[in-house]
Amino acid sequence: MRKEIEIIQQKMADEELDALLIVTADYHNSEYVNPHFALRAWATGFTGSAGSAVITRDSAALWVDGRYYLQGEKQLAGSGIEMIRSSEPGALTIEDHLKKVLPEGGRLGADTRTIGFGYGMKLARAILAKGGSIVNCDIASELWKDRPALDPKPVFVLEEKYSGESTASKLSRIREEMQKAGAELFVLPSLSEIAWTLNLRGGDVDYCPVFYSYLTVDEKRAILYAFEKAIPEDVQGYLAAAGVTLRPYESFFDMLPQQAAGLGVLADPKQISYAVGETIKAADKARLILRDAPTTLMTATKNETETGNLRQANLADGAAMVRTLYWIKKQAGKLAEFAAASHESDPTTGSDPAEAFTELSVSDYVLARRKDAGALDASFETIAGYGAHGAIVHYEPTAESDVPIEPRGFLLLDSGGHYLTGTTDITRTIAVGPLTDEEKEHFTLVLRGTIDLAMAVFPEGTSGANLDVYARMPLWQRGLDFRHGTGHGIGYLLNVHEGPQNIRKNGTAPFVPGMVTSDEPGYYEAGSHGIRIENDILCVPAFESDYGKFYKFETLTLCPIEREAIIPGMLTADELAWLNDYHSMVCEKLSPLVEPEVAAWLREVTKPL
Repeated sequence: MRKEIEIIQQKMADEELDALLIVTADYHNSEYVNPHFALRAWATGFTGSAGSAVITRDSAALWVDGRYYLQGEKQLAGSGIEMIRSSEPGALTIEDHLKKVLPEGGRLGADTRTIGFGYGMKLARAILAKGGSIVNCDIASELWKDRPALDPKPVFVLEEKYSGESTASKLSRIREEMQKAGAELFVLPSLSEIAWTLNLRGGDVDYCPVFYSYLTVDEKRAILYAFEKAIPEDVQGYLAAAGVTLRPYESFFDMLPQQAAGLGVLADPKQISYAVGETIKAADKARLILRDAPTTLMTATKNETETGNLRQANLADGAAMVRTLYWIKKQAGKLAEFAAASHESDPTTGSDPAEAFTELSVSDYVLARRKDAGALDASFETIAGYGAHGAIVHYEPTAESDVPIEPRGFLLLDSGGHYLTGTTDITRTIAVGPLTDEEKEHFTLVLRGTIDLAMAVFPEGTSGANLDVYARMPLWQRGLDFRHGTGHGIGYLLNVHEGPQNIRKNGTAPFVPGMVTSDEPGYYEAGSHGIRIENDILCVPAFESDYGKFYKFETLTLCPIEREAIIPGMLTADELAWLNDYHSMVCEKLSPLVEPEVAAWLREVTKPL
């Protein structure tokens, strides 16, 4: 058994715990977390962005979804930890597992600040069936000896020319929604929605410009619980002028019972932790009103200033991507020439060109081009997977896994940037050499899904579950599919994954104009290749008829799609027209922004099919 698991099991015995649940979360139910909260990765060795572990006195199991099956198998090999594929039909749930492994009256340990309220209630019901209990504990604070410190980074104000709305206006809209819900207090733990509400950004989570905090809003005041050293003097003045009081982050749980006493407290069960929910319920005469946070839809619905800025962000990002694709093609060409000549070294550099052309070098190059274009940072860890690595859905190259790129097959590049004008997320699958007929067929099927979703026209009230079919149908018709969502909401200089909308088989949130979502079907052949083609799309009004309002998508992403991999005869006439129109737009808008030699290449790769 893995050493860290054995250490935890010994501590469990000392604390008389029968099981311990470790989730991938901080105190705010964030998708990505500060390294300080990476207990699950420390304990299990699995580094994926999602996954939950259950440890008993003599066993350990880790639940991972379809994105991480290959990565999980590799990282858990020899650890003694069982991997459970949670996306499979009929997969064992954590609750059912606990019912099996917990003895009567058993004690489940968990840091309830990291457990979502809704999930905590479900766990409590499952454990109650065994006469057991949940014990609030933070094992990591005692056992993880080299645990990274939580070192808050400075917060800055996002000017209104970027946000499009003042904090005072946003707080007023929140109070209107509170009144409709019959609430006198709103508790907001979501880091991205706090940042949006206050027009502030930070740097406490890699690739997510947020800062650790809680926000409470009542009928007259708002209180921000944050690390005071992270709030510079000018930001403190800005908050005071906006009617926001600043208090220490650590005081939140002490102050919450006093604030909640006697009030109707609005809180989103998908956002608050089990600890926050139980604290409110225990407050004197408090009423917990569980509803969607009003800030979720507000944050997701971009205003005209934000959508205008996002078009500019995608221009800059598109230029950075075109420069990157041009460089990749040049490197691949050099490799092909080198291989054809059978030279032992590159005559221009005196070394094998493959030494400088690897997955990591591609990751470094695209980030550098984005920063040249004005990006503050990447919007997530770049995914650059060559060949079989492309079939690992969320593969991120490391010094240990990095491989040279050879002049054949596919390179999958999924990357994005944070700009003051917005956040981008794009995937291109690039031919770095000759392709097989099967690779081209798979690519064209994925491309058809990307295009079909982009062309969708749909009535008001349509959700992601309805739209998901557009992207999957070409693959389904061949008996193929992919094990991840088709699209996720994208924040504005915030989390690259944002709700409430998504495009997947169980997506329930209706789309409304102003929502920005990814369009990213894929196909993955284990051990061979991976394909994903992703654009960011903006929901906009289409028209009105006797049947009501209809919406459509505007494609924001500007970047050529790999023509060498397309089998034109597989595209419908409408799909081919969309692709040619898209490439014409890409060429027209990006050519003036890049160097002459890059523009010449761009004109070639965007010619009509």
